Parts: sequence; structure tokens; C-alpha cells
Amino acid sequence: MLQDVIASKTALFADGVQTVLRGHENRSRRVVLMKGNLVQNSRSETRGVNARVNHKGTFGFASIAEYTPEAAEKVIKAATENALFLGKHTDRTVALPPSYDTRTIPLNADIVDAEQKLFIELCQTIDNYIVTKYPDLTSRTVIYTEDSMDKIIYTSDACNGHVVSPRCYVYVFLNAETKDGMPVEVFKTFGGFGSFYDHFTNPEKLYPDIDTLYKQLADKREGVYAEAGYKTVVLGGMMGGMLAHEAVGHTVEADLVRGGSVAGPNLGKRVASDLVTMVDFAHTYNGARADLPVYLDDEGIPAEDAVLIKDGILVGYMNDRESAAEFGVQPLGNARAWSFSDEPLIRMRNTCILPGKNTVEELIASVDDGYYLIDSGNGQADLTGEFMFGVTCGYEIKNGKLGCALLDTTVTGVAFDMLKTVDMVSDTVEWAGSGFCGKKQPMAVSMGGPHMRCKIMIGGR
Repeated sequence: MLQDVIASKTALFADGVQTVLRGHENRSRRVVLMKGNLVQNSRSETRGVNARVNHKGTFGFASIAEYTPEAAEKVIKAATENALFLGKHTDRTVALPPSYDTRTIPLNADIVDAEQKLFIELCQTIDNYIVTKYPDLTSRTVIYTEDSMDKIIYTSDACNGHVVSPRCYVYVFLNAETKDGMPVEVFKTFGGFGSFYDHFTNPEKLYPDIDTLYKQLADKREGVYAEAGYKTVVLGGMMGGMLAHEAVGHTVEADLVRGGSVAGPNLGKRVASDLVTMVDFAHTYNGARADLPVYLDDEGIPAEDAVLIKDGILVGYMNDRESAAEFGVQPLGNARAWSFSDEPLIRMRNTCILPGKNTVEELIASVDDGYYLIDSGNGQADLTGEFMFGVTCGYEIKNGKLGCALLDTTVTGVAFDMLKTVDMVSDTVEWAGSGFCGKKQPMAVSMGGPHMRCKIMIGGR
């Protein structure tokens, strides 16, 4: 058993240092059909062990692409030597406080693998439905993707555990042209946490959503350009989720706060209207499993919810053990690493603005002249909170009713300014758990949000 390989070597932990030994396996599965042609068919696994040692505030790290008792012994020895060596060349003498919890976190799920041919057959079935029902498309792409992490964690002074994060998705892209010959595209993601057998044994369940996606494409073929300017808009849940992650979430990661993010001088201050509360959920939302449940982080800290904004006031950051000690707070399990060769960084998990009291219909009906912005294909922000997101699906709002679809556009702003204009929030939340976040290393993340009425700068033609 791999768990026995790791556990058998924890006796080698040196006295006087804090040590985390992690066995880590990543699995990847991917199938791509473009116009019915199989253009990618791949599966891979990477595995190894690593150790991270803290001695008086100085960290040593070592990893090896083996999963054996000898490999575990090697990385513990090397990481300890690295920490002690580096400690000789620094005046730093701060040790992290011991963890408040030293229990064992039980296995939260199993990764269930499936034959690659099932992924290909699924994509072919979906593609056949699309091309048969909608022959007027210029192109279509169906992608099956699966990425799963399996981690065994043993620590000298925190929690131990065996945690897995399986997730799988199908992406459907539909392409057409406007009457002027301009290409337009829409896409949708299906799936979630779990295995192929949890989501895709009956492809027909996806067909109604594919039909809705085609309707959006048909609307977009007749679409218009937005009128550029500072407009009243209703942001859809996916747009709100993108905002929560990119424009706010990164600014309140404690390592980036140290790096000079706008959140540093704004702790305890108003950064949004009092309708906005934002939380990075650990593993449970509204009594159910979150899209990407995290029960134990890679420093051995049990995961708990991190409240970031409460009633418009910035109240906290996301931390690892080191930054939590620096800011005088309790770490809540935000330190995660992507592969066996990576050290853990402060990362988001399930980041979301909480719902309000209005219905989506009430938000739309309240706008005389504005836009309903539903989906974003990309987005970026910097540490000032300034953001720019692409809008791939949206509609005009005229006199409280939806009008023409929008051609692709962008929205820009500064998050802490824009959030102060939020004056209505819907009573439902939409989640997307298929994303990756890039911050030195990739990481699986989930984001969500309600619909929000606010003011934002939107691009035109």
C-alpha cells in the first residue's frame, strides 16, 4: 500500500523541525473530437514523494519521482539538510506555532478509473447528436477531460490524511457565422467532482443543455455590438464567479498581500456595498458538498471556510501556516500544491460571493437600459484589483426585458470600486468547478456567484 510506504518513514522526522511528508499522484485523461475527428487521445500519470521541513522559519524542500520507502527516506533527509543549511545563512529565528489539530483526516473518496474507449465513445455520441440536429454549424468540438490528485500526507506536528480530488468534464464548443461572415462561438461545460461513472453514463441527459447552447449561438449570429461606456449591468453567476476569483480572490491571498496587493492597506475597510459577502469555502456549501471539496491542505491543516469580505468590509485573507502566524490568525487550509515536485502555495478552493434576496427576474426587470452579461471565456486582473474579462454570452436589456444578443465584448474596472456599486443580488448561486488557476503552478479551483446588478465599463465595437 502506498500509504504504508509513506507512514513507515515518518520515524525519520528530525527533532526540533516541522516536517511534512507527501506522497502525490496526478492522473490526466483527455479526448478531443473536432468536426468528428479524433485529434487528441491521451492519458498519463505522474507520481512521487516530497518532504518540506521548517527549521526556525527557514524551509527546506526536496522531491523525487519515485514512490518507494527509499525515496521517502531520501527526501526527508535532503529536505532536513536543506533547511538546516539555509538556516545558517539567515538571521531568522521564528518558528511556526504548532498546529491546533493533530488528528487523522479519513479518505474522502476513491478515484475510479475508466477505460479510454468510454471517453471516446461518449464524445462521439455527443458529436453525432450535434451534427445530426444542427448541420448548419461551421464547426463543433467535444472534449472529455479528467484531472485527479491523490495525496497521502504525514506531518510531525499537524494532521495526517489521505485525500483525493477526482473531477471530470465535457466541454462542448459550437461555431457558426453571422450573415456578414464573422465567426461566433459559444461553449458550455458539463460534469463536476467525481468520476466518469458519476456524470456521463447517460449522454442524453446533456442534450437539453446542448439545445439551449445552440439557441444562444443562433441568437449570437444575429447579435449586435454593445454600446461602449459606463453602464448598468446584470452580471450572471459565472461572471460574478470570475470576478470573485480573479479580481478579488488573488488580492487577498496573504503571500500576494505581502507582495503589495491592494488588499493590504484595506483590511478592516469598506471595499464593497453592504450586500456583498465573499467566502472561500473549504468543502461544504449550503449543506452540500462544494464543487471542489478540500478537507486537508498540504501542510496538514484541516480545511475550514475563510470569510474574506463580510457585509462589504474586508475582514480576512487566505493564509498558509507561515502567513497566518505573521498576521496572528488561524490557518484554514489554503496551502496546496499541484504535483509531487511543487511546494504548497496559498490557493483558493471554492470562492464565492453569497446570494442575496432578489430573483434574477427582478434584477433584469429593474434595468431600463443596460446589459445582461452571462458568460466569460477568459479574464485577468492584477494586484491593484484592476480587471478585464471577456464576455462571450450576453444580451441587451431594454425597459426591463431582454433584447438582442451581444457579440463578444469586454468589461473592465477596479474590483473594490465596482463592488461598491452593487445594489441588487440574486437569491441563487451558480458554480463552476472546471477551472484551473495559474500561480507559478496550475491548480484546480471552483468559483461561484449570484447575479448582481452593478455599474461597469463595457467595450463596444
